[in-house]
Amino acid sequence: MLQYNTQKKKMALPEYGRSIQNMVDHAVTIADREERQRCANTIITIMGNMFPPQQREGEDFEHKLWDHLAIMSDFKLDIDYPFEILAKERMQKSPQPVPYAQSHIRFRHYGRLVEHLIQKACDMPQGDEKMNLLAMLCNQMKKDYITWNKDTIDNAKINQDLMELSRGRLSITPELAELMDRRVAQNFRSKGPQSRNNQGAPGNRNKKKF
Repeated sequence: MLQYNTQKKKMALPEYGRSIQNMVDHAVTIADREERQRCANTIITIMGNMFPPQQREGEDFEHKLWDHLAIMSDFKLDIDYPFEILAKERMQKSPQPVPYAQSHIRFRHYGRLVEHLIQKACDMPQGDEKMNLLAMLCNQMKKDYITWNKDTIDNAKINQDLMELSRGRLSITPELAELMDRRVAQNFRSKGPQSRNNQGAPGNRNKKKF
């Protein structure tokens, strides 16, 4: 009767395939130690041939094969290993949890970088550098908000979020709002002539427009 792989014994290292696992299971049952050792050596040779030549170089590769043989036998294969094999206890030990940053992000659509730059702006002295940074940040917050909410946005909402993120230390003043508009207009003008020039180029005049 046909038996599905899901109904068979689970393999510790399925990348070697069912045939290799069956060889290992057979080796464990061999009573004669010398014959069991020869069988293990043969299995190691077959396992090694499954890898491309460039991966077979070095002592670490062969050591890895013997470790894998021990794992596939559930550490029940009693032979003379040429290397000190991996201890079973290490296989059963759970790895240490990877620490992740758990810092809270108040507005996820703005991201951590925007919050970091807002805190940096809070500590900057008054001047053109601070004003330009704030104009860039507020315009970026507008883009992020629209990307997240798919809706229009005005300075009042950005000002509300800016004040909350800066704990009341920053706000959109009329001067800052004017600078924000100038930066948007400047970016629009810098892209406009280039697109018009591309449309009027000789190579583009006869192109079909969709």
